[in-house]
Amino acid sequence: MIEDLDSSNGTTVNGEPVGQAILNNGCQIILGGQVVLLFIEEPTAAATDQVEAEAPAPADAQPAQKGKRELKVHGASEEDLKLVKAMSLRSDMIRAEIAKVIIGQVDIIDQVMMVIIAGGHGLLVGMPGMAKTTLCATIAKVLDMDFKRVQFTPDLMPTDITGTEVLEHDPETDKKTFRFIKGPVFTNMLLADEINRTPPKTQASLLEAMQEKSVTVGNQTYKLDAPFFVLATQNPIEQEGTYPLPEAQQDRFMFNLWVDYPKEDEEETVVKATTVAKREEPQKVISKNELLQLQEVVRKIPVSDHVIKYAVRLARATRPQDDKSPDFIKKYVSNGAGPRAGQFLVLAAKARAVLEGRIHVSCNDVAKAAVPVLRHRIITNFAADSEGLSTTVLVERLLKTIEQPDDKDY
Repeated sequence: MIEDLDSSNGTTVNGEPVGQAILNNGCQIILGGQVVLLFIEEPTAAATDQVEAEAPAPADAQPAQKGKRELKVHGASEEDLKLVKAMSLRSDMIRAEIAKVIIGQVDIIDQVMMVIIAGGHGLLVGMPGMAKTTLCATIAKVLDMDFKRVQFTPDLMPTDITGTEVLEHDPETDKKTFRFIKGPVFTNMLLADEINRTPPKTQASLLEAMQEKSVTVGNQTYKLDAPFFVLATQNPIEQEGTYPLPEAQQDRFMFNLWVDYPKEDEEETVVKATTVAKREEPQKVISKNELLQLQEVVRKIPVSDHVIKYAVRLARATRPQDDKSPDFIKKYVSNGAGPRAGQFLVLAAKARAVLEGRIHVSCNDVAKAAVPVLRHRIITNFAADSEGLSTTVLVERLLKTIEQPDDKDY
């Protein structure tokens, strides 16, 4: 049996759109309009050998078993598909547990979850008091992850993050040896609080950890435990004495998330809930092993060519040097997004589908991830700055301008 989990592009069996259908041997299945599968029923020896089937059976012969029916999608096991199907309900449970501590910010919570499931890193930008630190700590608790926080300051050194070697003396042997003491980077979720407050040398110490999931101290490389995520925060005001992240390091972050002010009713609820003695504690919803399994499933989910084409088209449209980029990009942008933007758009679209319990990725999933993926990868020029146009406005305008691929593109 095959079941379509409310996918955007639908599922067809032998050319007919279906919601749920019994599969027979030789059925042609099309997922999302592009991914073509062929269902094959594995026959048993008794079913394939006609001579044996026609021969008289012994009195004590057991009835022949039916063929085993399987449908595999790019190496995804039945357990993987069950986990994805259950994620729609579990996502609601995760939001409910986080809501015990964080009021509102539903979109930010969903986007942080997308980053985590896709195996990326996030940069949270917002005014002071927006519960950025509390949000990260709460998500780590709900997802059963170890959590550590580093407050970035001008005097913070790289070894304060990665760890350092100390010289130890053994009184029995009178020998001296170096012992490595792990820093806070050895965790599952690292919160780099106010990352732009520390010098570039210390900021760069996170690069290897974010990209390679390892730390090198001296001549020794230490692997970080999986899963590993970096969620960094920035304060958009008080830029005096700060060190803006270089473009190369910003590009390491999958999402740039803007944590905005809460709505009036949400702010009233925040004040009411945080000025009493008793507060609810969030509970774990999924285990660390299940989270790792979800990360693997995201990589296995098939993506049709038209979704890939749309993601690449969006990324390339941000580059003023590209002949196909819109006129307003050529006018207001000095540098556009690199190839990593297209990769993150597809991964984020897959993660969004998994969170909703789907194995089909649509162009709409890519569009939903476009703003947080692209806005910190676009560098505006003086014309945009003089007119007060932010990169967020340009990306939103780009989504209205770039059409999704159709039949004529194939």
